[in-house]
This record gives sequence, C-alpha cells and structure tokens, in this order.
Amino acid sequence: MIKMSSFRYFLILISIVVCLSFTAFAQKRDNLTDKEDLQVREAQELDLRLQAYIKIIDRRLLAINNSNAAQDKQIQKDIDLWGDIRTGSSNDLYWDIQKTLDEAIQKLDDIAERDTKNPLFSRAVHLLDDACKKWLPQFKAGLSKTSDEKEKGLILASIEYCDQIIEAAAKVPKEEKKKKN
Repeated sequence: MIKMSSFRYFLILISIVVCLSFTAFAQKRDNLTDKEDLQVREAQELDLRLQAYIKIIDRRLLAINNSNAAQDKQIQKDIDLWGDIRTGSSNDLYWDIQKTLDEAIQKLDDIAERDTKNPLFSRAVHLLDDACKKWLPQFKAGLSKTSDEKEKGLILASIEYCDQIIEAAAKVPKEEKKKKN
C-alpha cells in the first residue's frame, strides 16, 4: 500500500513537471476568450465568479468530448454572452481547463485568507466541489483515451486539483438553506 501511495505521488510530481514545462514553452494563448474573461470580471460576487469558471470548464469539456459542440443548443443560446466555443487541440483545451481550475482555487484561497465567515465562501466552495465530482469521470476517461504525455500531465494536474477541492470542501460546512415561511 505504501508503494502505491508513493507511486501516485511520483505520478503527480511528474505530471506537474510536465505541465510546467508545457506551459513554459508551448502555451502562448490565454486560457479564456475575451468574452469569457469579461464574464469572469463582471461576476464580482464570489459564487458568481466560481459559476463563471465552472461554465468555462464545462464548455472546454464539451469541446473535447463532442466534435459538434459548436452546434450545441446551449452554446448557441449563450453565444452573445460567452462567445463561440473555444477550439484547439485537446492539449490546448486541457491546458485551458487546468489553468482555469488554478484561477478558481486561487480566488478561493484569497477569500479563505481574508474572510472565511463570508457566506458566499461556503457556497462557492461547494459549487466547485459539485463541479469537480462531475468532471472527475470525464478527466479519467480522457486520461485513458490519450497516449500523449503532455496531455496526460495536464489531465493528472486537473484530477489532482479536483481531489484537493473535494478534500477541502469536506471541511467547509454547507450553507444552511433558508426555509420559506
């Protein structure tokens, strides 16, 4: 059991090194389109900003998993606000996902350092937690489909981020829903 745990950490370390080298040399694009960036900047409340990040990652996964994603009804409905669905190689799209997850985590970390009593903090953490639980099977499926080492590293980094989010969310109490009178 110890060997398996050590092996897992070794794989994670390797994936992070691959991601860093990949981003340092191969990535020259932003992880967000101009319209997506505008949506993130306009979402000033923490939970709304996390919802924007979640939508962006959902759109990237749709692009990876569906070759006709641009024709998707929801994509067409959202085109004015969110723009066309992002295109690129699966490496590019997984890089976008990993970078967007990193931004979401940084936003939560910033708030955690300053104001964990903020009621939006709990809501935002659990929104991201729910999304990660939805994304993990898709990441694992992508991992099993690819033979590209860079892509594997990006997917493994996203899986690790999701695992960290799920673990952290277990320590954050869920907000109590208000009862209607």
